[in-house]
Amino acid sequence: VQLVESGGGLVQAGGSLRLSCAVSGSDVRLYVMGWYRQAPGKQRELVASITSGGITNYADSVKGRFTISRDNPKNTVYLQMNSLKPEDTAAYYCRLQLTYWGQGTQVTVSS
Repeated sequence: VQLVESGGGLVQAGGSLRLSCAVSGSDVRLYVMGWYRQAPGKQRELVASITSGGITNYADSVKGRFTISRDNPKNTVYLQMNSLKPEDTAAYYCRLQLTYWGQGTQVTVSS
């Protein structure tokens, strides 16, 4: 199983980014998929998740700004991030179930 994230970058506060997590070797429809982030000196935290049934869950800090979605034919999970804030700066990781991680993609939000 391999997870490959992309879409990170440098953006000004108030801007948007869309992260992608392309999965190979497994079917994203069958498992809980999650996006996590880790800022320097902080613990990795759950940002958003989506179940096999399509139920989504968000951290309070991103509710109303971030949206997790899944493209089944492409076997890819997305994280649409709007109204970005400097405190959203972190490395973002995709996770399949509780087992597999991607390598991460850096998001930096400038003030």
